[in-house]
Amino acid sequence: MHDELTTSRRGFLKTGAMLGGGLLISFAVPGVRRLARAGSLPAGDAAAVFAPNAFLRIGADDSIQIILAHAEMGQGIWTTLAMLIAEELDADWKKISVEHGPPGKAYIHTAYGLQITGGSSTTWSEFDRYRQAGATARTLLVQAAATQFGVSPAECRTENGEVIAGSQRARYGALAAAAAALPPLAEPVLLRASSEWKYIGKGAKRLDAPAKVNGSARFGMDVQLPGLLTAVVAHPPVYGGKVRSFDDSKARAVPGVRNVVQIPTGIAVIADHFWAAKKGRDALQVTWDHGANVQVDSAAQLREFKQLARTKGLPAAQAGNVENGLAKAAKVIESEYTFPYLAHTPMEPINVTVKLSKNACEIWTGTQMPMAEQAAAAKITGLQPEQVSVHTVFLGGGFGRRATPSCDFVSEAVHIAKASGQTIKMVWTREDDVHGAYYRPSFVHRVRAGIDASGKPVAWEHTLVGQSIMAGSPFEAMMKNGIDPASVEGVADSPYMPAIPDHYVGLHSPRLGLPVLWYRSVGHTHTATVMECMIDELAHAAATDPVAYRRELLKDHPRHLAALNLAAEKAGWGTPLPAGRYRGVAVHESFLSFVAQVAEVSVSEQGAIQVHRVVCAIDCGLAVNPDGVRAQMESGINFGVSTALYGRISLEKGKVQQSNFHDYHIARMNESPLAIEVHIVDSTEKMGGAGECGVPPVAPAIANAVFAATGQRLRDLPFGTHVNLKA
Repeated sequence: MHDELTTSRRGFLKTGAMLGGGLLISFAVPGVRRLARAGSLPAGDAAAVFAPNAFLRIGADDSIQIILAHAEMGQGIWTTLAMLIAEELDADWKKISVEHGPPGKAYIHTAYGLQITGGSSTTWSEFDRYRQAGATARTLLVQAAATQFGVSPAECRTENGEVIAGSQRARYGALAAAAAALPPLAEPVLLRASSEWKYIGKGAKRLDAPAKVNGSARFGMDVQLPGLLTAVVAHPPVYGGKVRSFDDSKARAVPGVRNVVQIPTGIAVIADHFWAAKKGRDALQVTWDHGANVQVDSAAQLREFKQLARTKGLPAAQAGNVENGLAKAAKVIESEYTFPYLAHTPMEPINVTVKLSKNACEIWTGTQMPMAEQAAAAKITGLQPEQVSVHTVFLGGGFGRRATPSCDFVSEAVHIAKASGQTIKMVWTREDDVHGAYYRPSFVHRVRAGIDASGKPVAWEHTLVGQSIMAGSPFEAMMKNGIDPASVEGVADSPYMPAIPDHYVGLHSPRLGLPVLWYRSVGHTHTATVMECMIDELAHAAATDPVAYRRELLKDHPRHLAALNLAAEKAGWGTPLPAGRYRGVAVHESFLSFVAQVAEVSVSEQGAIQVHRVVCAIDCGLAVNPDGVRAQMESGINFGVSTALYGRISLEKGKVQQSNFHDYHIARMNESPLAIEVHIVDSTEKMGGAGECGVPPVAPAIANAVFAATGQRLRDLPFGTHVNLKA
């Protein structure tokens, strides 16, 4: 089945929920509102609207409205999920519109047990459900048409939004009322064979593109309501700090400021518009209690992590006796890799609009977890969940930041509305966002790998040190023997590990006060770099070509091999390059997909790194929308370049040292690889995701190319834009 999970995950489907990186948890939200309607109904008489399920509405005017169980944040599901319904409905693509669904049981993830967009799972998880939704509607429309035509359903066919029988034709809109009156189908409908597909696997123009080009797309920042005020919050300069005292007299004197209220996370200044609110916040005089996190210092933390990495840690994977294996190895290679905290920095900073009354609360925001936000708002306001409406708008990027189990940003906005009694739009500045915590954890890896006389790995000792995302959250119950799977994914389950007779993967998870969160590709952001750079080191020690070395190690892993071979072929691996250019390779599985990348780089006489070309191959099983898959690989590669060369959050005395894009650098257009080529493996294997799996191989491919150019191994991220050629 295309939506089947990996064997290790299947046992959790009935009781758990899984986020990116295999994070599973049961997640109960009380008082879930049942779907009565999703947004505005199609034009025409409401009685004539055909709504066979929670995902589809067909109006008398032939309009087809598709409701998403997931959030569109740039990954293209606004189009891909519509394609699944359109395929089975045999719809007229020009008649389709899309909107986000509200919180509701109907939209709970088919595998994870909660309403969420995450884990690069949307397409594979909805592949059957959304096709069935379209097929059910088409079957009922055919039944309605057959009655109208005076023929049997078997004599009818559909084409581009019409039912046809001989010379008789009826548009879906004309059949909507009759189809709506039919009883529900008792059994699932037989789905179309792949040979009949006209959308799936072939692609379609993005349905959200026109609105995003002409500016009519509605993001959280675009929400406007009568009497809406803007709120900004003065947060403590050290995460977890508290207000000791404050003087708001100067803030209230700023023209346009309407109110100042204290909330659990700081002081909110409310004004007619953003600039007045910001100026009012600047005028606040606050005395802070910085709390325990004032002791957090990145340099000291790195030293502590390195010390811990020299001890074994809790076992995440093991076989044989690693000490004996290392002692018997012909050669042992020892390396240490370091990774800093990373901020998500979606292009649209955090914002939430809240309208609160005695018996209702309405929320407009970009969120990956609308039901959780609904439950959090209900708890704060004292309302029932069904009295809380969450309107999900387009997300200007998420990368995991808009999926916090604590519902931090929605909770903050609801607290402001409750404390002030006003309808507000809370807006975070870029500085608020960079300082706002919930980072990708920092990590240290220490590896000792032994090879035999032929260069084959025979022993592998690997220790990881870094904060757990699950610990201290509702997800902690799903940790097994103290191991957070998001910390060790990509190492403990590496395809290389089973063939190494003596190996030990150990984990230390220090508990620190700075909250951490899943980030685009979660643990794979660091584990892929270590594994693929170490494999490259072993290939060099074995005097073997890096691609040939991987082919031998992955000979029993056909999907890894398919991606690796396609990327190497398309990159021209082994063929001459222009003078001064060098190649590096990496291959990695994440989110049920297999991605290989070849990076082509140069290093100037001054040590400047330039990434000229990245060739990417992906086996994600069936590519429902190939253009969407390519776009996500391109996006992931640019994202990976940013984290590899620039990304770093550092702290001194608990204070984040970065603040905006001038010192938390994101790759600009001129810093992107000059050429990105994406090739999709022709695969009939189980479907995987595409939103995150393009990120992990980027950094190791670049690092391995730099080694080929300079002989230097890059082990501390970010690598920076220059190599010290004198080192």
